[in-house]
Amino acid sequence: MIRDPFQPVRIGVAGAGNFGSLHAVTMAGLGEAELVALVDRDEDTLGKLPPQLSEVPRWNNLETALKKSGAEAWVVATSTASHMPVAKTILEAGLPVLVEKPITGDLESGESIQPLIKPDSSNFMMGHILLFGSEFRVLRRELEQRGPVVFINSVRHRSIPHLERYPGEPPLRLGMIHDLYMMFALTGGHDPISYSYVRHKTHKAEEDVSLVTLKWADGTLASIVASYLTPVSMYEDGFDRLEVFGDGWVARSHPVPRPVEVWADRARWPSIYEICMEDNTPSGMLAEEDRHFCRVVRGQAQVPFAARYEDAIQIEGWLKKLEESAED
Repeated sequence: MIRDPFQPVRIGVAGAGNFGSLHAVTMAGLGEAELVALVDRDEDTLGKLPPQLSEVPRWNNLETALKKSGAEAWVVATSTASHMPVAKTILEAGLPVLVEKPITGDLESGESIQPLIKPDSSNFMMGHILLFGSEFRVLRRELEQRGPVVFINSVRHRSIPHLERYPGEPPLRLGMIHDLYMMFALTGGHDPISYSYVRHKTHKAEEDVSLVTLKWADGTLASIVASYLTPVSMYEDGFDRLEVFGDGWVARSHPVPRPVEVWADRARWPSIYEICMEDNTPSGMLAEEDRHFCRVVRGQAQVPFAARYEDAIQIEGWLKKLEESAED
């Protein structure tokens, strides 16, 4: 059977900061996409984009870009607080969106766009990038083959400077959101019956450790910790570990840092995440996420479980219950 050629999706990216820039470079290098618009209110941020994006049209105003760019779909990689207003503007224009995590900073804001979402969420996909990571895919397959889970243990440690780099964003929301959507995927999207959230704060009253425990009706337990505790002398982005314990089996992954080490004046890990942009040929989990979004736009794929709108809202509900149970 010969398939019709894939028509590249004309993509716009709203938000040209760190992750917006990564999405832009990725989309520019994918055969499934044609990057036609970059939007950011800050002219200086647009001016700092990588040189390979120099020919892509740029705007400071989203409404203008929607009218003039010809983009068929958008990536929303703005600040968390602006995710919903930006997504709403795009959805009201009748265009699909890929929204970076987290969906929003509060449940009510996330629910405000529900009338604009299609029943199958085909016009809304969350940027839950680790769902596309090779380690998580293998681990998830092992779980499906081996049976019920008894205990999940996840750690996500980042460096101390994250406190200054992301003021007001505790590890719970900045980093642990990844763990929560992975838990959602591994437990079939069932809500926990028990939530516990304990936090540690510095002498400046800044949260640097978030410790969460969850329990499900079938007895499955999860322990999740995210922190800003690792010294920069160790490694800029700390380390991640995910362990899943079943009945007579255990699986473990170490996705961060990637298993490439270099020693010179000090030890270095040149590949932080499974995101590769070598020779303008993107590969890894971000490339797979963006490629999948393009296929969703063309009607050739469905939004993955744990990345649909209703999944993101359900996970935001978990966060709300955790914050209500917080202990210092």
